[in-house]
Amino acid sequence: MLVLGIESSCDETAAAVVDEEARVLSDVVHSQVSVHAAHGGVVPELASRHHMSNMGAVVRAALAQAGLTVAEIDGVAVTHRPGLVGALFVGVQMAKGLAWAAGKPFVGVDHLMGHLLAVFLRRAGTDTRAPGFPFVCLVASGGHTAIYRVDAPHLDAITELGGTRDDAAGEAFDKVARLLGLGYPGGPAIERAAVGGDPSRVKLAAPMAKTSSLEMSFSGIKTQVARLVSATASATQANSATSASLSGPDLANTCAAFQAAVTGVLSRKTVEAAVRHKIGDVVLGGGVSANAELRRRMTELCDARGLRVFVPPLISCTDNAAMIAYAGALRLARGERDTWDLTALGQSALHRHTQKGRGRR
Repeated sequence: MLVLGIESSCDETAAAVVDEEARVLSDVVHSQVSVHAAHGGVVPELASRHHMSNMGAVVRAALAQAGLTVAEIDGVAVTHRPGLVGALFVGVQMAKGLAWAAGKPFVGVDHLMGHLLAVFLRRAGTDTRAPGFPFVCLVASGGHTAIYRVDAPHLDAITELGGTRDDAAGEAFDKVARLLGLGYPGGPAIERAAVGGDPSRVKLAAPMAKTSSLEMSFSGIKTQVARLVSATASATQANSATSASLSGPDLANTCAAFQAAVTGVLSRKTVEAAVRHKIGDVVLGGGVSANAELRRRMTELCDARGLRVFVPPLISCTDNAAMIAYAGALRLARGERDTWDLTALGQSALHRHTQKGRGRR
């Protein structure tokens, strides 16, 4: 079964062809980073407009790379939730139009399901090891951060074990990078700036590190960095507390401390979830899992506890259509189909157990 996948949940316009055995025949991603960088983050209206401009060319490129026509594919899969509704709408309408014109079945895919299953993608020249079911998966990105137990590759077999009460981890990276004047996207910028930094030179309290809960919080550590920047700005008589007042070793140490605090909490709580549930396989997913420090910490902790860790290649961590095509292929193989009234939705279909806000649970 050959499935064309379409992804447009945020600022990446993507299309790919994948089969039901997770072999990636093509994977095309058109990034909008340069469009949104000037604004310090994703502007929903701009994202939608650029999806409209680029979607046709991206789909054609994906089919061409796979050496296929629309008539030769067996179905169409599209991200329809969660994400920016206007951006999702562009992908959903493209998928409906292609499926209707070619007389092909189509299915909607939850974006988080794509990240949960991205580890199974079989790309040329990459590690083809795959976890067994059940496994524990950390999905950490700009919009979502949660730890899941995955018993099977469908929505009703996935349970959230702990999530963030406020900011997603990737959102915290973006906000801190903005505070430090490092630009957008924040994750890669902080990782680069942290090289050579000493995290022990800057005191940042790791968020919810001492609690036994698997829940997380990343708003507080952002506030800690903001206060640090403000104090430094005051000491140097800077005009603005949000301007880039840190530089050199101070900047590197701050970035290293922030990165260590966030990745430390993410890795410790994910491994703790696996140990509590007596599950031997741990998986990383989502854009934040491209962070080298998180990969290193997760691998070390899993090795120390006798767990197997599965870290997808970078291209499978960030938003892509291959993971959507594969998740859709599994739905189509089970005989599932969606109707023409499928719509774009801002919330995931996965049940959220973690409540937003502060306080005891």
